[in-house]
Amino acid sequence: MTGPERSGASAPERGKKELRRWRQYLANERAEAAVYRELAQRRAGEERAILLALADAEGRHEAHWADLLGTDAGKPVAADARTRFLAVLARRFGSVFVLALAQRAEARSPYDSDPHATAAMAADERIHGEVVRGLAARGRKRLSGTFRAAVFGANDGLVSNLALVLGIAATGVSTGFVLFSGIAGLLAGALSMGAGEYVSVRSQRELLEASTPDPDAQGVLPDLDVDANELALVYRARGMTEERAIVHATQVLAAMHASEAAPATGPLGTADDYESVGTGLAAAASSFCFFASGALIPILPFMFGMEGLAAIIVSSVLVGIALLITGAVVGLLSGAPPLKRALRQLAIGFGAAAVTYVLGLAFGGAVA
Repeated sequence: MTGPERSGASAPERGKKELRRWRQYLANERAEAAVYRELAQRRAGEERAILLALADAEGRHEAHWADLLGTDAGKPVAADARTRFLAVLARRFGSVFVLALAQRAEARSPYDSDPHATAAMAADERIHGEVVRGLAARGRKRLSGTFRAAVFGANDGLVSNLALVLGIAATGVSTGFVLFSGIAGLLAGALSMGAGEYVSVRSQRELLEASTPDPDAQGVLPDLDVDANELALVYRARGMTEERAIVHATQVLAAMHASEAAPATGPLGTADDYESVGTGLAAAASSFCFFASGALIPILPFMFGMEGLAAIIVSSVLVGIALLITGAVVGLLSGAPPLKRALRQLAIGFGAAAVTYVLGLAFGGAVA
């Protein structure tokens, strides 16, 4: 079904506005196909095949606009700024950040409301978004453990030390005292974050390990009574219905007796994937370093000898920029609007700092 048939028009209008829009679509589809091919070069196996299939699908969309334009295609135009930026990132990095941006790009497709795009093209773009979401989820899972510690560490360092520094500075104490308080807050917070993250991740891994099937239990399976088939109880305990558990256990035991060995995958199940949890030491080191780097920013003006209101303003501006960056990064990786997440991060950080600053002013006035 062609675009005009979908909209009920007898033939596509060829006004300047339509031609300009179609040429832009054509350029964007070419650029998006190139992005997927660029990403595929950095992948292997199934992920590579999926990305190449997405590039082929974008090629079909490209052909649609090329056919619609015909001799009016004219000179190739540049893709829009968003798609060009995506292409640059794909060439330079090829990371989960690019996939997260591509996910958002697919979700913003204009084909749903464009009468000259086919219904199949609009459906393709929606499904492409889900495909890219799945690919991006793999990358998010691989980095979520240490990345979570890094982002939370940096954000906590920024907010807590800014609040501490502003609160102390508002009381009217000397610059040296403010600087010392900030350094103490940096060290205390970084050590606390690192230790807490280590304990948290280790505890989570230990809980997962407690649920992992015991490898020694598989050795006794050949001696089980096939008629009683208590292996079915294992599968029922892991969530299968009674009927399905009995059938599955019977198949496992039959295959085991036929080969006189346990299946390679393990009839009692496989160990949980710990990639999303990370390791305790990696999470602790990441949390310590990022908290310290975040907590360093609010005290930089005081370290360089600035005093009073000027130091407070510079400290707040530096922290505000860092909060916007961390918020935008989290937004990109989560597939959410980066600007919205950045502003939310900024509002939370400045809100906490404002409270301590007001308390510092009140306390300083009361002491005076």
